[in-house]
Amino acid sequence: MTSPSTVADGGAMVVAQKVSKRFGSVEVLRGIDLEVNKGEVMCIIGPSGSGKSTFLRCINHLERINAGRLWVDGVLIGYEQRGDRLHEMKPKHIARQRRDIGMVFQRFNLFPHKTAIDNVIEAPTVVNGLSKKKALARAEELLVRVGLEDRMRMYPSQLSGGQQQRVAIARALAMDPKLMLFDEPTSALDPELVGDVLDVMKELAQSGMTMIVVTHEMGFAREVGDSLVFMDAGYIVESGAPKDVLANPQHERTQAFLSKVL
Repeated sequence: MTSPSTVADGGAMVVAQKVSKRFGSVEVLRGIDLEVNKGEVMCIIGPSGSGKSTFLRCINHLERINAGRLWVDGVLIGYEQRGDRLHEMKPKHIARQRRDIGMVFQRFNLFPHKTAIDNVIEAPTVVNGLSKKKALARAEELLVRVGLEDRMRMYPSQLSGGQQQRVAIARALAMDPKLMLFDEPTSALDPELVGDVLDVMKELAQSGMTMIVVTHEMGFAREVGDSLVFMDAGYIVESGAPKDVLANPQHERTQAFLSKVL
């Protein structure tokens, strides 16, 4: 069995070991084992209800796992080990761990009463205690990076869905995370707005950020992903290099899914 010291010594950013999750009697994740190396872009595909989004939420302990363990950069997430038992951490310690993990959701979850730049500075000032001057400088830099230098003082209602999602990405990056999680970040967008968001994600990947991306954008997975995981019914059914899985899937369930989406 993998130990915390073994995990800490490796090059993996994320290690999942026998991760299971239930909602009532429904088993949503069934013994998930995977590793994501530092600097790797892993794309996760699969039908609705396959456990993809739940797995992302478990990584930063937005959902408690029922069995198994998860490490991010060698740190056991959500729990501390005392002897042979795991004990859930106090909320303030879990919040501290989440600082290293940025997450972008389908819905943008921006504060509607705050401008784009005020949305970006909220967490660094409130959670990290960064001075407003430094937070504003960093927020301006990030909003330029995501192509919104002329939208900084606008409110979410004045922005398109794609622009709001780019603000959400800038907001996550403002905490200087080691890992970025993307939960179908383009699925709520009109088709013509998807490209700008994917371009930002592509640039982020090229900068060396470790990313796990739940997506239906097969072109992005093929072009940007280092690895591709197909999930179904809470299991990892197949994984490998994106071009191999997409062009020559080995499992009949993967074949059936891809035949409908490619």
